[in-house]
Formats: sequence, C-alpha cells, structure tokens
Amino acid sequence: MKSINRIFILQKKGLAIGFRTPVLFSAAFFILISSCIAQVNVAQPTPAKSLIALSKNDHTLAIVDPVSLKVIVRIPVGQDPHEVIASTDGKTAYVSIYGGGSLHELNVIDLIAQKPLVNVDTRPLFGPHGLAFANGKAWFTAEGSKAIGRYDPATNKLDWSMGTGQDRTHMIYVSSNGKKIYTTNVSSGTVSIISDTLIQGGQFGPPPGAKPPVQNGAPGAKQPSQPGPPPNAKPHEEWRQTIIPTAVGSEGFDVSPDGKELWTAASEDGTITIINLVAQKLDAKIDAKVTGANRLKFTLDGKLVFISSLRDGQLFIYDAVTRKEFKRVNIGHGAAGILMDPNGTRAFIACTGDDYIAVLDLKTFEVISRLDVGGGPDGMEWAIQNH
Repeated sequence: MKSINRIFILQKKGLAIGFRTPVLFSAAFFILISSCIAQVNVAQPTPAKSLIALSKNDHTLAIVDPVSLKVIVRIPVGQDPHEVIASTDGKTAYVSIYGGGSLHELNVIDLIAQKPLVNVDTRPLFGPHGLAFANGKAWFTAEGSKAIGRYDPATNKLDWSMGTGQDRTHMIYVSSNGKKIYTTNVSSGTVSIISDTLIQGGQFGPPPGAKPPVQNGAPGAKQPSQPGPPPNAKPHEEWRQTIIPTAVGSEGFDVSPDGKELWTAASEDGTITIINLVAQKLDAKIDAKVTGANRLKFTLDGKLVFISSLRDGQLFIYDAVTRKEFKRVNIGHGAAGILMDPNGTRAFIACTGDDYIAVLDLKTFEVISRLDVGGGPDGMEWAIQNH
C-alpha cells in the first residue's frame, strides 16, 4: 500500500476519476484503472458492412458506420488520394495516390486493424487513379504512363501491365474473372475495351512484311519449312484492345448491371455516350448538356443512371430505358464520387467543394443527410466482410 497526500485526477477520453488526499493505492487498484483506460482506448470495431471514404484535403480514409452515419476512425493515407477500392473479403482497402499523373503509390489499408499496411511503389507506372478489385488482385489506371497495371497482394508485386496509347487513361472497370477491362481516356475522348484471350501454344509466322516461302512444285521435292511453335510452348495470354470514340472529357462511366451497355458522360460538351458492349460499338449519343460531368453510376436495378457535375452542383438522373432525363437534384457544389447503397435505398454523392457527402433517398430523391468525412471528399466504396 502507498499513500499519496495530494488530489489525484485521472482523465482519459471522457473517463475522469478524482480522489481527495490521503488515498491508498494498491496493485489491484492500478490494474483496475489500467483496464478502464484500455477499454476507452479501443476503437469501435469495423462493421461487417462499412462505407469507406477519402478526404483529399485531410489525406485520410474514413471508415463509416452506414447505419448511424458516424465516422468510426480516420486512417492517414498519402498526399493526394483520389480513389479507393476494397478487397472481395472486405478486409483490405487500396487507395490511389494520384498527383495529377505524377505520383506513383498505392496505399494498402487493413480495415479490421484500422491501420496502414504497406505502400506499393507503382513505378515505372505513374499517376495511379482508377481502381478495381477482381480475381484476387488490385487493378489500376496509370494516367501518367498511358497504361493499366495490376498488383498481386499475395506476392506484394506488380505482376502485369499494358499500355493503352491513349491520353489520360483515368477510370477503370474489370470483370469479376479479370478477363475484360474497360477504361475511359479523358483527353483522347475514347473508351478502351481490353479483352484477355488464351493463345494455345502461341501464334507463329513469318516476320511482318516478309514474303511467304515459295513452294517447290517438282514431284517429291522438299518443301520449305513453315514457322511453328518452339518445343514445349505453353498457352499464354494475349490482350487485345478495341478503341471506341466518345467525346473529349469522357471520364466517369459505368457498366449496366446486365453487362450489355457502357455509359459515359463528357465534361466538355455534356454529351452522354452509350456503347453496346456485346457488339463493341457505339450505340447512341445523347446531347444531355451535363457539362462538368464527373462521375456516372447505374442504380442497382439498372433502371436509372446518375451523373454528377463538378460545375453547377446538379445531379442529373437519366432513365436507362427511355434514355431521357428523369430528374435533376441540387446536390451541392463540386459533386463528384457516386456510390449506391447495396440495399438499394440510398445514394451517396461526394460534394468536394462543400466538404460533405450528400445522402440521397432513392424513393423521394431528396437529400436526407450530410456526412462529414473531412475536407474535399471524393472516392468512396463499400467494404463488406465475407467471413
């Protein structure tokens, strides 16, 4: 036992205990107080279904309880975070550190332990921006290198990349099996459709421009040998790109839930381009006048298409069947990232200029709440844990 002849006040995150002298402290007492402090210090666990959202100004990733709309924790990330994606099991997040095409980093975040894991150097690919997670890997656009890259968490390495040859390859969508990639190329005004084909043993032939071997017509004459695969040649991937012209400024895009259409909107002239993904060709162009268009997203049932505008704060809503404007909602200044609630009841729209995320009721199309995740909110995603 030890006597302390002064007032002792313990205060820790709302826990305050005061004692008047003299006070006798025992080892058991200190164990009890330490236990109380430890309990106060423990962060709220990450919900099985979490909204994760970036603050570009504060350089943080917020984990949000989607029921209470309260921020559970803010995790530091790199200096210019733009987009975020979650792994299929909902336990890991990947953040692109963009820098207008000049930086070269992916931040990997442990959403369960609520802490950074590793920073991936994407060089020689610069300007990582758009993100997708498919087939166990993180895919990203590299705007500064006119390319797409892929990161394998199992090996902690970049294991594949491909150039698009297009200017400002910005946003990306990857099929669940990793065999089909779609990107928007903002300054080129195009969409890239990139398909993976398995080549059995390789394709072989004479070099481009070379004349084919001349056949000897004499009876029994030995004919020139034809090029063939080398011994033990194995099947390999061959990626093929189809480029569809859209309009300069085509940035935000989405693929319809049935996988048949791709919609993208152009910030420059405000047109909406619709691509038939089955035929891989332009299907329609709409003079929608959605100037400043930034992001585009289908509702989960595929009936409506949301388009945010950075210029006037309007959210444009289109009927996906009639391809006509359905409604406009004043959402706030600098409307950017769009995220649909998996239960189909709400949409979240990041208003970068107003420093909040607007929560839109999908029945009334009214803003029902505003969420503060930090200054300059933009990229958002769902992290749904699959136990």
